[in-house]
Amino acid sequence: MFANSRSINTAQTGPHEHLLDLLERHRQEVFRKPFAPWNVTAFEQAMARWDQRSPLILDAGCGVGWSSLAIAKDFPDHFVMGVDQSEDRLGRGKPEDIPENLCFVRADLVDFWRLLDVQGIRLARHYILYPNPWPKIGQLARRWHGHAVFPHIPRLGGVLECRSNWRIYIEEMALALGALTGHTPSVDDWAPQQAMTPFERKYQASGQALFRLRTDLNGDTHG
Repeated sequence: MFANSRSINTAQTGPHEHLLDLLERHRQEVFRKPFAPWNVTAFEQAMARWDQRSPLILDAGCGVGWSSLAIAKDFPDHFVMGVDQSEDRLGRGKPEDIPENLCFVRADLVDFWRLLDVQGIRLARHYILYPNPWPKIGQLARRWHGHAVFPHIPRLGGVLECRSNWRIYIEEMALALGALTGHTPSVDDWAPQQAMTPFERKYQASGQALFRLRTDLNGDTHG
């Protein structure tokens, strides 16, 4: 199953041949990049908003926050953190009021994910919706599953859901998760009844195929 050529301009016809080698190198090497002080401050402020009792949901790369609002509404007994590095995106108008069980955080996900892991915080749910696919063959290390931070992600536990309009991106993430946890999630065709993000709405409106993986990481062993 290959990428939908109408949606992604790429020469890749399947998962990147160097993905697993790159992932293994990241797994074995300690990610020593210092935490940026502004990310630490943002993390601490977000943690102060959370009561430490409600199950925690992370909407990673939430953009303008539509998805975070939908998640907070669907899980009123959970606390949702919508994290994005763009102040402009986070500051755009919302279609509804921000509920008490949601906070938006301006932070770099590379640091935010690592800080969650270092602090031993585990998630109930984790959404990575329509991340930048970086579709050129030479851009593998820019995709989340090719980035040095990726081994931290499955350690956060919870139900992880990733969506994309590029099937290969989801296939690669499934392979990477399988290599770290011993369980490779399935890749599903996805047709939401109601779009969670502006990208999802745009892709549906243009007739593009959408894809999803969802897996429960609780209880997996990550090495």
